[in-house]
This record gives sequence, structure tokens and C-alpha cells, in this order.
Amino acid sequence: MADTPHGVAAIRKALKTIPDSPGVYRMLSAKDEVLYVGKALNLKKRVTSYTQLARLPERLRLMVSLTVNMEIVVTRTEAEALLLEANYIKRMKPRFNILLRDDKSYPWLLLSGDHAFPRLMRQRGKPVKGATYWGPFASSRAVDQTIQVIQRAFMLRTCTDSVFESRTRPCLLHQIKRCSAPCVDRISPSEYQALVEQTREFLGGGGRELQQRLTVEMEKASEELAFERAALIRDRIRGFANLRASGAINPISIQEADVVALWQQAGQSCIQVFFIRGGRNNGNRAFYPRHEADASVEDVLAAFLLQFYEDKQPPLQIMTNSEPSEQPLLTEALSLQRGQKVQLLQPQRGEKKAVLDHAILNAREALERRLAETAGQAVLLEKVADLFDLLAPPKRIEVYDNSHLMGQAPYGAMVVGGPEGFVKRAYRKFSIRGPVAPGDDFGMMKEVMTRRFAQLTPDDAGSENWPDLLLIDGGKGQVRVVREILAERGLSSIPVVGIAKGVDRNAGREWFFVEGKEPFQLPVNDAVLYYLQRLRDEVHRFVITTHRAGRSRALTRSGLDEIPGVGPARKKALLTRFGSIRQVGQAALEELERVPGINREMAQVIYGYFHPEWVREQSDVLENP
Repeated sequence: MADTPHGVAAIRKALKTIPDSPGVYRMLSAKDEVLYVGKALNLKKRVTSYTQLARLPERLRLMVSLTVNMEIVVTRTEAEALLLEANYIKRMKPRFNILLRDDKSYPWLLLSGDHAFPRLMRQRGKPVKGATYWGPFASSRAVDQTIQVIQRAFMLRTCTDSVFESRTRPCLLHQIKRCSAPCVDRISPSEYQALVEQTREFLGGGGRELQQRLTVEMEKASEELAFERAALIRDRIRGFANLRASGAINPISIQEADVVALWQQAGQSCIQVFFIRGGRNNGNRAFYPRHEADASVEDVLAAFLLQFYEDKQPPLQIMTNSEPSEQPLLTEALSLQRGQKVQLLQPQRGEKKAVLDHAILNAREALERRLAETAGQAVLLEKVADLFDLLAPPKRIEVYDNSHLMGQAPYGAMVVGGPEGFVKRAYRKFSIRGPVAPGDDFGMMKEVMTRRFAQLTPDDAGSENWPDLLLIDGGKGQVRVVREILAERGLSSIPVVGIAKGVDRNAGREWFFVEGKEPFQLPVNDAVLYYLQRLRDEVHRFVITTHRAGRSRALTRSGLDEIPGVGPARKKALLTRFGSIRQVGQAALEELERVPGINREMAQVIYGYFHPEWVREQSDVLENP
């Protein structure tokens, strides 16, 4: 390893085989960590620039000094290289690139296409074949509000297929005029399909034309003295007005666009994105990309747009408050991503400028709030460092807790806190593989720590994944177990603190356990105590939620999957007929026999699984005829 070239020498060695072609380059450290990803129209020319250290800023000189190897991917055009660069940055998270901190998928409004009576629902993740989508929306709440209004206007069903098949009378939604009750034939397939087509037209931007037609239809019904029908149409028209008023801004002149506003202050950036589809505001979301303090607005904006649209289709228009770097090339790359022309605009007047100004205001206020919160957080972390004799305020605090029910569905969890509050993208859950005896919290904690620190070595000190403090929900025993695991890995330098409520179990009377010190308490009104309680309460919430979800999945699986002879087909038939596992368990033997694919013998097996006393009775009959 001592003879391995690094820095400028490593780059010059790589230049011998780098072509004069468009493509993407990756700079690697001695640990094969990706330091930086870049693109170029001419790879050789761009990479050569890194050998001229005097012309590079301090940040890039440091990057070059850590480089020991380079990897090259050639592309046909610079636009393709730009898209590939964004893909690599988002996946590999290089430390010297501008990074978008966004690991969540976006909710969409979905209308199913595999049923005679399509269902309206919210959906994330993998697309459903044959379905129609509208979005994205900034949050689940924004989708749910839209669904509620569409229910009033178009009365489409939102129930699952299994519930739909099992209904024998209209549900409450029909009674309050939110559903047309196709499950019990209160509407014909053709009439329902007409509602579906009107929904598609409305969400596609044709709401005004539809509203005008319905207004004429309402007046006609009123003239014919069909007042009940007229009132129903009136309620639907009101639903349109509610949907138009559901967003903060609903610009008439914008049909499909994302409004992207960036505000910089104190070396940090906030980017607000408003999603506008069909002239309606689908909500907004704030982003705080990671970058150096001297990064320009143009560079941050360009990096954000590429990474943001890397895994989603760009809209026809993207409006920004500044021109991003290499805008023509960026426009070409985004158009290539969508498959048709995308416009990058910086409006200067009119309604579009008003929408953009509103987004800028939101970005500025969000960043100012974040800076104020961060300043207060910094003071708390300094006090935490003083309390536990840390060398510096901690940048990453990992908090651990376990949960189980008499040894069943055991889980461990880790949450992370730091200068910017809770870092939810770093949370981790551990399904305990065991075996763990009921109540063996030490054994659970040992497994969690072993798995968490399996890949961490002393050489990783100071890296993004390195904890500055471990806060354990427990007392002296849990702290001892954690310290033993850390010692085995050569990580004894990581501080460990236990937090326990004590015998009275009262919040505010927590005891703290630190190696080399007697257990101690803090004053009830101490700000640091409140901060540490919040950390402990967050991991407690996270592990309990994880445990309940795991236990629920286990119960669901055991409900039907453990019955001999019940495979996927029979399981689907049972759930389609009865709607839930609980209803299957309450069904009579004769009802089970009427399910397609279930003969009398299989029905007895299923009935006996849920009624073991019936099985015993049958056994007694056979033994004592």
C-alpha cells in the first residue's frame, strides 16, 4: 500500500487510459470510498485540470490528496453523462459533491384500471400496471385532502377489492354522499364509468369545462322539477370549488409545472418545491442540500434539479428563481429524462412571477427557522459535551432501545440526533434473530450492538457514520454489555451513557450511568435533561412502532398461512369472500364450504384451525360413538 500512488500522481497514472470522450469519472479513496463524481464533455481535459493544484480551491485540493484511483464510464453525449452523474451521486453519496437529502418517495393519486368499478386511492412506490396516476403530491395529507374532495364531486369508491366483494349493503360513505355504492348495484357500470371519465377530465385540467356542463345539467334538472338530481349536481359543483381552494396557490395560467425556489443564508441553502398539476397546487416540500459554505446558488440549483428528477419524470415546465449552471445542457438532460421537451424558466412578471415569489418567501422563512433551531441545538450539544466529558459537541448521537412481548417479535432500534435535530434517514431497526429468552434485554442489546458495529473500524473515526455518543435506554448492565462489544471491535473510544427512569419510573427523575462515575441525576427543569429525554422518547416511540408492526405481520401470517393446505389461491378466495382474517375465523362451516376452491374436507380443516374446541368435540365423537 505504501507504493500505491495517491493525489496528483494517481490522477496522472489514470490519465494514460482516459479518452477524449463524454462521460462520468469517479475519484476513489484508499478504502474504495467514492470521494467525488463528475461529468465532462471531454474526460481527459477535465481530469487533467485536477493536476493543477494551484488553480484549485482548498476543498478540491483536499479531495485530490485523498484520491488513489479513478473509474471512468464513457457516454455518447454530455447530456447522458449529466444524467448518469446524477444517478451516481444519489446512489453513492460522495462526500465532496453537493448532495440532495431526499430518501423518501412521493405519494400519487391513483385510479385503478383492473376492475369494472375503478378505485380511487393513494399510492407510493412501484407503479401498478394499467392504473392512471396524478401527481406527485408533496405529502400524504395533500393526497388525502384531494381524495376527500373528489369523493364529494364524483363519488368514486375508495374501499379495497376484498371489502368491495364482501359488502351486502351500502356503507357510511354512501349515506353521506361520498360514494355511489357500486358494491351493491346502486349505480350501473356505464353510469360509474361516466363518473370515472369526468374524474380523469377534471384531474387532467379540464375542470372548468366540466363545471360549465354540469351547471347547464343542473339548471335543466331544476326546470324539469328533478330537484333531488339538481341538488346532487350542485353538491358536485361545490366539490370543484373546494378542490380549487385546497391549495395555497392555484394559478390559472399554470397547468403542469414545478416551482423551485432557492434561498441561501449563512452558508446553507433551502429549496422549496411547489408541485402544480392541472392548475392545482399539490403542496410543497422543503429541501436542505448538503454543500460547502461557498457553493454558488447556480451550482446548488443545478445539482438539486438533476438529483431530484433522477428517479421521477420532470414536468413540462420548471420555474426557478435563478438560472442554474449550464442551463441549456440541463434542459437537454431533463428533456431526455422525460422523453419530450422540458422548459426551464425564470419568470420576471405576471402570475408565474407571483407564484415564484411565494415559493421564495417560503424558502427564506424555512431556512431562517432552521438556522434558529440549529443555533439552539448547538448550545444544547455543547452542554451535553460538558456533562459527559466529551472532547467536542457531538455531531452524531445514536440512541438504542429494545422491545418484545414475552420474547415474541423482539426488535431493537436506533435513532440518530445531531446539530440539525433527528436524522430520520439514519434510523435503523433490528429484527432480533436470537435465540433470545423472554426478558433477556442484555442478549438483545448484545445482538444489536454486534450487528451495528460489524463493519466499523477505528480507521473510520470522524466519518459520517461514526457516533460521537451512544445513549442506551437502560442502566449499568446494558452499558456494560455495550462497552464489551465496543472493546471487542477496538472501538472503546466511543462514549457510552445509560439513561434509566429508576424505581419510581417517573420522567424527570432519570438516572445516568457513565463509566468511571457514580450514577447521577439532573435537576428536573434542566434543559439538557429535557433534550436527553426527547432522544430517549424518540427511540422508544420508534422501537414500539416497529415491534407492533412486526407483531401484526406475524399475526397476519399465522392467521391463514399456517393452515395446512391453504396456499395463495385459497387465501385470496377466502379474503375475497369474507374481507378479513377475523371474518374467516367467525364464518360458519357451511359458509366456508361455499367458497370457490374449498371442499368440505378443507372447510373442516380451516374451521378447526380457528375452533380447536370443535376439533376436540369431533375427536370425542369418533372415540366414543
